[in-house]
Amino acid sequence: MKIAIAGAAGRMGRTLTRIASETSGIEIAGGLESSGSPQVGSDMGELAGIGRLGVEVSSDPARLLAQVDCVIDFTVPAATVALSEIAAQKRLVHVIGTTGLSEADEGKIRAAARQARIVKSGNMSVGVNLLAALVKKIARTLPSDFDIEILEMHHRHKVDAPSGTALLLGQAAAAGRNIELKEKAIRGRDGQTGARPSGHIGFGSLRGGSVVGEHSVIFAGPSERIELVHRAESRDIFAHGAMRAALWANDKQPGLYSIADVMGLTD
Repeated sequence: MKIAIAGAAGRMGRTLTRIASETSGIEIAGGLESSGSPQVGSDMGELAGIGRLGVEVSSDPARLLAQVDCVIDFTVPAATVALSEIAAQKRLVHVIGTTGLSEADEGKIRAAARQARIVKSGNMSVGVNLLAALVKKIARTLPSDFDIEILEMHHRHKVDAPSGTALLLGQAAAAGRNIELKEKAIRGRDGQTGARPSGHIGFGSLRGGSVVGEHSVIFAGPSERIELVHRAESRDIFAHGAMRAALWANDKQPGLYSIADVMGLTD
């Protein structure tokens, strides 16, 4: 399976290149960066610190994507939407790990999935998606007087909050409670907030240092508390999940899939 890696010069892009080079059934055809990037024309293997691979970083997505079966994309919303449109035109697999997508962005990705095979998740790791399945089950099982709070911490360079993973976990909790997250989410608190409203799902975000990702889901009830925690210790887990998603989607029909589909965790 020939793949292109978007954002090839970034931290995640370099990790994807390294893991892809080690993955059976995957062939790296090239990488993408924005025009004007000093890394355009660079060898992807040298960027990733694994030695020369003989494939370069391009600034021409239409040309590169005409030569591949899949694009793996941990970039920014505007780039992801543009790539989804090309993936639809060429009926490619598009693995999306980008976070911070707006409702409008999500709508454009859903439209692209009518022709492309899109696997999208706020987190590509096996552990987080198992955690999400547990969160959904616990939220469904516990009575409504257990309040749900989600706390996340990431490195100082992360630009969106709450994290895509926190929102994924929030969606799982909301599904377990049979509520709409956008109607029941509380994102951050400051000043005189008043008492916590019943039935809502709270989010807290911390930023600092080099933390890859840490998430806690807290179910706080009368006189007892349940906490579920996931700590990512390396970006490798996201890259491995992305490769698994790409290979899984290669023979699927067009549609919008999640890592839960890839792992067989959907209800």
